[in-house]
Amino acid sequence: MRRTLTGLGRWLAAGALACAALAPIAATAATAAAAAAAAPAPACKWADWDAFRQQLMSADGRVIDRSSEQQATVSEGQAYGLFFALVANDRASFDKLLAWTENNLAQGDLVSHLPAWIWGRLTPEQAASAGHPANPGNPGSGWGVIDSNPASDADLWIAYALLEAGRLWQERRFTALGTLLARRILREETALLPGLGRTVLPGPQGFRLGDKRWRLNPSYVPLQVMRRLAAALPEEPAWQQMVGTSARLMLDTAPRGFSPDWVEYEVGRGFLPDAATHAESAYNAIRVYLWVGTLPADEPQRAALLRTFTPLADYVAARGYPPERIDTQTGQPGPNAGNGGFSAAVAPYLAALGRADQAAAQVRRTRELAQREPGGQAGYYTHVLTLFGLGYLDGQYRFARDGALLPAWKTGCPAR
Repeated sequence: MRRTLTGLGRWLAAGALACAALAPIAATAATAAAAAAAAPAPACKWADWDAFRQQLMSADGRVIDRSSEQQATVSEGQAYGLFFALVANDRASFDKLLAWTENNLAQGDLVSHLPAWIWGRLTPEQAASAGHPANPGNPGSGWGVIDSNPASDADLWIAYALLEAGRLWQERRFTALGTLLARRILREETALLPGLGRTVLPGPQGFRLGDKRWRLNPSYVPLQVMRRLAAALPEEPAWQQMVGTSARLMLDTAPRGFSPDWVEYEVGRGFLPDAATHAESAYNAIRVYLWVGTLPADEPQRAALLRTFTPLADYVAARGYPPERIDTQTGQPGPNAGNGGFSAAVAPYLAALGRADQAAAQVRRTRELAQREPGGQAGYYTHVLTLFGLGYLDGQYRFARDGALLPAWKTGCPAR
């Protein structure tokens, strides 16, 4: 049964946020409705966002990977949906995405629970284990959480989107929830790694490989997000430290200019190739180039990051596409080209290097490959990368030096 009040609303109503710093944030449903009605600016035209909503979002705010057998929803998709809705000044979609995420992934309360990583159609065994038996006439018809372990990349983007929604829409309720979520991330999804410092772990469970060894993911820590959380929570100096460890995680793990999906860190030895994935670069790492390409010009780490990944740019220039997979230790590519989403992800990076023609070629490739998909509809991940990469190049959003979001509906809609 769906809840009509979010976990934060119930917590506020119960008076659990009594501390002076958070007391002013309590908002009634009436004030929230008034804030929504008084949108600060009209939305800019953004066809890719319209397509995303129509093709991948349910009416109640669930982002669906329709290509998966389980019709799955991942917390990452909900997080990205919140970000895109904010960029689009689409308050109605933002509210639906947030409510679905809280009610279905966070046990109805984002204050007390980090969202589960994946939700979808359960197998009979999963349904029975979760206490939701499937319909006997339709085995596998049960729905629910498939994997409850949270994913920190999603959690960071949700906290970021909430904090920025609170600022841009002047909604204290979002600011409060984003602040509390960020504090929970700090407690449950970070660790102090000797020789490196406070570092984001990919999730609360399963990423400590031993007393002195951890598994990390460079694509989980965009500097824009880390800087914004550091600025928004100055009372938590660990966030500022994690700006530095996040930069090192990207800079120090690409010996041949290609970011790995996963990497290991061992005390006394530093970063090491990930044993499970054989140091491969693929569907996780493609986001690293995207995050680097969308950094503001005055980001202190930007020049070093752009320089680090120039072999990737040279590969694209020579072949006309990014690789789907590549061995980051040898630079040996796999047999396949990356899909259209990969091209969308690297396009801002190429533009940031001053390679405008190459960036434009990747934009064209993204659009051309999308047209070849059944019904002209790209899959979930390609669509997400397209919104990030081409939305940035189209001027739908930018980031400030402190990571603050600068959406076009605030700064001026792109000329069409």
